[in-house]
Order: sequence, then C-alpha cells, then structure tokens
Amino acid sequence: MANLKAIRIRITSVKSTRQITSAMKMVSAAKLRKAQDKIVRLRPYANKLHELLVDLSNSLSDSEVENVYGRVSPPEKVLIIVITSNRGLCGAFNANVIKETKRVISEKYADQFRKGNLQLLAIGKKGFDYFRKQKMNMLPEQNNLLLDLTFDNVNRVAEQIMNSFSILEFDRVELIYNQFKNAAVQNLTNEVFLPVETAPAVKGNTTPTDYIYEPDKEEIIKELIPKSLKIQFYKAVLDSFVAEHGARMTAMHKATDNATGMIRDLTLLYNKARQATITNQILEVVSGAEALRG
Repeated sequence: MANLKAIRIRITSVKSTRQITSAMKMVSAAKLRKAQDKIVRLRPYANKLHELLVDLSNSLSDSEVENVYGRVSPPEKVLIIVITSNRGLCGAFNANVIKETKRVISEKYADQFRKGNLQLLAIGKKGFDYFRKQKMNMLPEQNNLLLDLTFDNVNRVAEQIMNSFSILEFDRVELIYNQFKNAAVQNLTNEVFLPVETAPAVKGNTTPTDYIYEPDKEEIIKELIPKSLKIQFYKAVLDSFVAEHGARMTAMHKATDNATGMIRDLTLLYNKARQATITNQILEVVSGAEALRG
C-alpha cells in the first residue's frame, strides 16, 4: 500500500495547483468579458466597411483613380503575419496557428521560401520564439503590441505594412490567427490582407452598388481604403486577443476539473491506505496479546 505521507504531500500539491488554475480561470474570464465587448461592437462596423471596400475596389477597375493597395501581381515576395499570444497555458491556441503557418509555407509558398522571398511578422512572443528557432526570415518583433492593445498602437504597425506593400517590398500579405467565436471555440483563420480582393462575379440579374461620392471619388477612396485596411488589421489582432482569453479560460477550467478529480482519487487512496494501516496495527496487537496469553 502506498505511503501515507507521500499521498498527503501529493494531495497538498494538487490542491495548490487547483487554487492557481482556478484563479487564472477567473482572471481570464474577467479579461474575456471586457475584451469581448470590444470585438462585438467592432465587428458590424468592420464587416460593413470591408464590404464597402470590396465594392470600391471593383468600381476602380474601370476608373482613372489608382488604388495602390489593389495591385495584383504574381506573389514573388510574400509576408505572412502570424498572430499568437505572449503567454502559454491556453491549450492548443498557439500550436494551431504555428501548424497552419507551417502548412501554408510548405504547400502554398514553397518556391518563395526556397528563394528567400518569404518573410514572417510575428505578433505574440510564442510565435516569434518558435519561428526564430526555426531560422525563418523574421521582421522585428511586435510582442509589446498585445501588452497595450489600442487602435493607435496597431495603426502604426498597419501603416508600416501598407507602406511596404505600396513601395513593392511585398506582393502579397496574409494574416493567420484565431478568430473568436465563443469562450470554448476559436476559428483558425487564414485571410489575404493585401492586395485588396475584389468580389467575385455573381451570375444573375444583380445590380452593382451605385455610390454617390462627396466631395469627389478620388478623395473618398484616398481616405477610405487605408482606413478600412487599418480597421481590418485591428479587428484581426483584437479577435486573436479575445480568443486567447477564451482559450485560456477554457483550459484553466478543464485543469481545475482535472485537479478536483485527482484530489478525489488521491483522498480515496489515502483513506484505503490508512484503513489498511489501522487494520494491520489491530492485528499486531491481537497477535501480541494471544502470544502473551499462550
């Protein structure tokens, strides 16, 4: 039978672990509620703005107004933006993004990677540390972005990416991140950030959206397209940020439940061992008394 002292020590250790995981679960739940409000309010605006952006890009195809962010060319130079977290203990949250990034590189951009024309921009310490160890071509880290996640801070990174695309440093920019669905579910997302994609042609008697531009089309497009791109980039980072807290809350909830089950099993084992010890002691006393009587 197992040693009673060893079982008591293990029970105490598991109880301490359960206290930690339970506290982390409550902290993540509080952060999730706060961050979830932001993404819920942002999504309708961002989605409508993206729809407008696609319509504007379609209208520019027959226009004299140039859209530098809609430049379509063979993807010789590619930038992949990988959004992970700065901390772990959030289940497969980071591993899924890293796995998807490796798949995209090996299946979609193998030629660019072999030629050295593929670069990674990691937002989040976990993704940056992993791909740096893999000797990937990395841009400067942006891990501090998640410590103070505001539109202004994200805006500066988005402007750098957009400027690099406009001066032909990259032909394609893709985002890989976890999109928040609910506290227990995160949708792994891979989407093109640049160039701005146009809507596919729809069969049937569909009438294209006709906009009235004020003050003029060129000025509106000059302001609206960059703003829309910055909003889309901010939404992706915020989505990943909220999904991280949801994943961590779920992981800590499961860890707390597992610790509770382990404490229950260890307590049962301890009681059995203690009962066996007491029974052995009684048998020894009885045997000794019988020996003295004999």
